[in-house]
Amino acid sequence: MNRRLVFVIFFLIIFLLLVSLRLSCQSDHERKIQQIEKRIKLLADSQSEYYKQLENVKYKWIQEQIKQYALPRIDEEGFLVYHSAMALFYVDRWGQSKWVVHMILPDIATGVETRTNDFRRDSLIPTDMPDRVDYFNSGYDRGHLAPSADFRWSRRALSESYYYSNMSPQKPEFNRGKWSQVEDFLRHYVIFTGHPIFIVTGGLLHDSIQKTIGVHKKIKVPPYFYKIAVDLNAKPARAIAFWMLNGTNTKPIVNYATSIDDIEQKTGIDFFYLLPDTLENRIETMNDISLWQTKETKGNVKPMEPEELPKGAINTVDAEKFIGSKAKVCGTVVATRTLKDAKGVVVNLDQRFPNALFSFTIWQNNIPNFSYEPATYLMNKKICISGIVEQYRGKPTMEARNEKAIEILVDEKNDDN
Repeated sequence: MNRRLVFVIFFLIIFLLLVSLRLSCQSDHERKIQQIEKRIKLLADSQSEYYKQLENVKYKWIQEQIKQYALPRIDEEGFLVYHSAMALFYVDRWGQSKWVVHMILPDIATGVETRTNDFRRDSLIPTDMPDRVDYFNSGYDRGHLAPSADFRWSRRALSESYYYSNMSPQKPEFNRGKWSQVEDFLRHYVIFTGHPIFIVTGGLLHDSIQKTIGVHKKIKVPPYFYKIAVDLNAKPARAIAFWMLNGTNTKPIVNYATSIDDIEQKTGIDFFYLLPDTLENRIETMNDISLWQTKETKGNVKPMEPEELPKGAINTVDAEKFIGSKAKVCGTVVATRTLKDAKGVVVNLDQRFPNALFSFTIWQNNIPNFSYEPATYLMNKKICISGIVEQYRGKPTMEARNEKAIEILVDEKNDDN
């Protein structure tokens, strides 16, 4: 073998060894990548499994809590049914549940589940239940008693909220109006406090109700609905209830706040009877909505009632009826805000933004016409303002050009003179 051939073979062997070494190194790296990816997948699968276990434990805990504290007393025939995150008492002759109990968990702050619209019959109720055809073209919404948005932490619980056993005929202006605001109000409370709360919801139902819907006219239409909220984690425990007409409700939701005792008298249902007597008696008399207000709603008050108004004056609810006319609007100053670049001051009466009923503006060039600083001096005072009611972004408003336009009302109960 000549030397040249030996030389070629030698370099070929060296080249093949280098290539082999390089391939070997790449394989090691690839194997490491594959190993890490496999571990990540195992961790993801393990995490997913733990979340499923956690969710199942939460279902059991919710049912345990409802059974221990929140079931209303049952004194008639019906079907008591437990779903993953709610309990309901279905009465066949009314074509709906008498009440539904569920809990709003702080998990809604991070929940991402959305509407499913998978309305369907409840397989746990062994009777001929209402269906889509019974609500179709009836003029009524399939109104959730336990709102789907309260379960956005769980796909299964949210889907179960679309059972027809959780539906009641609700007027669209009610279901999508003030009732929806009450539901949002309670969710915001849970997010703000981090407390889980009990919710009991139902319509005013009895055999003498004449209004019905459905193919067989079986579904009773409640003239009123109620919602009860109880927070046993608050120190001390607290409760609030709401009572609303199944129709148009024009006042702020604070006007519809009441006590559990009041709902019991209206419905004949004994709520939260499982609690110790002293606790039950104390919370069932409570109707202070300020305990349930968050940073955004703190300070909102009821508009003045007609008998509280000065002669010829109107309250903030009626202000929208006077757009383009002169009026004297009275209410409590609950918020003031200095406009950008100090162009003036906006004053809200009775309700803060974004649910403001009525506001007025004092522009910067008119502030010298006041002997006081409006933004601070007027806070929490009951006042009347006179002028032309205008409209801004769909809300009634007014301009105050001088101090004479504003009358500060004296609360006789707090007047030391």
